[in-house]
Amino acid sequence: MPFPLAIFDLDGTLIDTAPDLVETLNIVLAAEDFAPVALEDARSMIGGGARAMIARALELQRADVSEALRERMFDAFMHRYAAHIADRSRPFPGLTEALDRLEHDGFRLAICTNKLEWLSRRLLDMLGLSERFAVICGQDTFGVKKPDPAVLHATIAAAGTTAGRAVMIGDSDTDIRAARAAGIPVIAVDFGYTEIPVANLGPDLVISHFSALYDAVKRISRERIN
Repeated sequence: MPFPLAIFDLDGTLIDTAPDLVETLNIVLAAEDFAPVALEDARSMIGGGARAMIARALELQRADVSEALRERMFDAFMHRYAAHIADRSRPFPGLTEALDRLEHDGFRLAICTNKLEWLSRRLLDMLGLSERFAVICGQDTFGVKKPDPAVLHATIAAAGTTAGRAVMIGDSDTDIRAARAAGIPVIAVDFGYTEIPVANLGPDLVISHFSALYDAVKRISRERIN
């Protein structure tokens, strides 16, 4: 039988990356004479990648800017963020113990994020987490990004297992829609980055701390067997 696979989103699910992302965003905005965005307001902008964050921040200020300026801001964002990617970003509480329990139970672990793959690997390397994951894929790894289910199918294939043995753990509508379209169950964390309460987005289960993850995964596994 193929081994079970737990697929995790990254920003807002595994790692609280908002402090470094939003600080970088505000530095880039200030350099072009735009107002900063408050951390709590910007948290819900995270998840679609740097270009989407910049676009949302400009929309809030009703700023109509050229494509050339957007690209300049994107380049500045990437340069600065890569150098400060783990200044204040940290795993959410209980993550290490949750991963330990899943691995002990025979699960392989993977990451499927809309962050670029090289940035994801850099962040995980700096936090000492890269070796925990059999597969790390970003929006550029397979040429598609969530909510397109193709990226989940490709992640599952790269891990060497099947959709029938996989579960997704995420924090947003993007993750839930991708999992639903891919035909795999999804557990949502309610401490991530979403404007709409995650319980309203239709996940199979919601957890508020990683200490609850193992039991949630086992419950879903039992339900699929039955």
